[in-house]
Amino acid sequence: MDFSDLFWHLAGFMAPALVLAPALVLVSQIIGQKSVSARTLIAQAAINFGVCLAALLGGLVVTGHDGRMGTYAALVLASAACQAWLQRGRPPVKVRRD
Repeated sequence: MDFSDLFWHLAGFMAPALVLAPALVLVSQIIGQKSVSARTLIAQAAINFGVCLAALLGGLVVTGHDGRMGTYAALVLASAACQAWLQRGRPPVKVRRD
């Protein structure tokens, strides 16, 4: 396998996470609660992207194949749970300087 094939295999593997993570953040901002979050939208999308990649990698390890429906179901559930956790209303972290 040359570099081009490796690149396209990895791009295809990461594509569901790359689409779902920012889409979920934007949809949660539109229809979700208007709570104050300590993180920006970009930070929330990056965290969701990491969770999505972990779910995809876990599905690959468990099933031995990429793209199983159970993996995609776990991807959606993990990302939704992560976004719900990120949307909890909590004040930003204050840094004490002594």
